[in-house]
Amino acid sequence: MAAGAAVSGEGGEGGGVRVERDKETGVAVVTLDRPERHNAIDLAAAARLAAVWREFRFDESVRAVVLTGAGGRAFCSGVDRGADVPQPPSPYSLDDPLLAVGPKANDLWKPVIAAVRGMACGGAFYLLGEAEFVVAAEDAAFFDPHTTYGMVSAYETIHMAQRMPPGEVARTALMGTAERMSARRAYETGLVSEVVPAGAEVAAAVRAAEVIASYPTDAVQGTVRAVWAATEAARGVALAQAPHLVALGNLPPDRQAELFTARRSGFRTR
Repeated sequence: MAAGAAVSGEGGEGGGVRVERDKETGVAVVTLDRPERHNAIDLAAAARLAAVWREFRFDESVRAVVLTGAGGRAFCSGVDRGADVPQPPSPYSLDDPLLAVGPKANDLWKPVIAAVRGMACGGAFYLLGEAEFVVAAEDAAFFDPHTTYGMVSAYETIHMAQRMPPGEVARTALMGTAERMSARRAYETGLVSEVVPAGAEVAAAVRAAEVIASYPTDAVQGTVRAVWAATEAARGVALAQAPHLVALGNLPPDRQAELFTARRSGFRTR
């Protein structure tokens, strides 16, 4: 942030999410702040993210947002496997704590730019899928471990499909933990819009956000809404299928845990 940046007292820190606002530029930086857990999202962090996006809807001092992760090792590794998420017995109901972690899920149409360094995997795509574009460090790596652990990659693939060709989405999801997509390959497929040296990703995203925040905000938000209107019909239909696919295809949690414990450490980067 710029020298005049101020940390909001209300949104500042808590729930594993840190918020900084620069009222001079109109840019807010939202940081997933659980580096010891690779910025995995637990229930408290999920609730805080949703609250932050809703708060930004009413904060006229925020005109553009940068979303990043603390620590340098990971942007986000999805839902925290230690989180206890009770599920209803009906196969027609599924409680997913990540469904409301993104800005669009909370009806925020101010532009959000993701700044990614290190790992971005699994549930990270809920956030990347609702950002306007992604700036990645050269050491960023993208992958989806779901199939490796006997889980259906439904929401993640739907979010990826908003930016990447179907074949690339399928490869990323089906190869699981055996393969990671480099920042350069992510740029080539359209998932990432810019690749910068490691450590420069937040500054690059803030620079872009400051330009966007300097424009009339109603025009900017209308443009964001128009871009989303182009894909949200197909996205909505696909998301409606996701809970049933997950309920039908996921292994029981204890079997997933066995596969997670027995996972292989090697992977190929492409």
